[in-house]
Amino acid sequence: MYRLDDLLHLMARLRDPQHGCPWDLKQDYASIVPHTIEEAYEVADAIERGDFAHLPGELGDLLFQVVYYSQLAREEGRFEFATVVDGIVRKLVRRHPHVFPDGDLYGAPDMARLEEAAIRQRWEEIKAEERAEAASAPQQLALLDDVPAALPALSRAAKLQKRAAHVGFDWPDALPVVDKVREELDEVLEAMSENDPRAIAEEVGDLLFVAVNLARHLKVDPEAALRGANAKFERRFRFIEQRLRERGRPIEACSLDELDALWGEAKKQEKAAAL
Repeated sequence: MYRLDDLLHLMARLRDPQHGCPWDLKQDYASIVPHTIEEAYEVADAIERGDFAHLPGELGDLLFQVVYYSQLAREEGRFEFATVVDGIVRKLVRRHPHVFPDGDLYGAPDMARLEEAAIRQRWEEIKAEERAEAASAPQQLALLDDVPAALPALSRAAKLQKRAAHVGFDWPDALPVVDKVREELDEVLEAMSENDPRAIAEEVGDLLFVAVNLARHLKVDPEAALRGANAKFERRFRFIEQRLRERGRPIEACSLDELDALWGEAKKQEKAAAL
């Protein structure tokens, strides 16, 4: 079987100025980013669908993105793939003192078993220490500074809220968040009554943000939950299309009531299949 060194060699060949691939030679960091995001989502999709037969291939595609960036950096004399590996190993050893008490990857493990809450607390403390060390000036020590702006909006909202919750800026449980959802929905309705597009957009954003907060309190990943809702909508809509094809009716000729009845039929079939 091929090994990691073979993949690194392949990447270098693809970027060879004389004999490499013309497409690969044209790429840079920015042009690769969309592919990286797509590959990460394809990994998530394979896992959510339980498609473990194709998961190794999807993980390989994602690994290739890391190798690609590392090759670009190597060509510019910035860093190499080995630097990436060294950095992540050092960081994970540092963030798991309950596993590597003396900071040695191959040292004896700590026999004491810590509670998960204590481990999570220490993890956040270590990350805060790392942020403080990385900051070049005191004013850059803001708690939210290193939450990536390029994250999907739902994921970033959850991360911002989690970071703020770590210092106590949070509701005590889910019920007050439900009240906040109702409050934000009322504000959307008020903006709609005033027919103010800018206010409507702002209030809808607030509603989505607090919905993420509710998901977080319920220990639901909002990004995964929405992907699941998307898949459910797609599945049910395809059912509607199939039924209409069987009846020889174009979907454009159907009333909303007829489509809604088929939607209900799709829901019933799903519930029956789940029993």
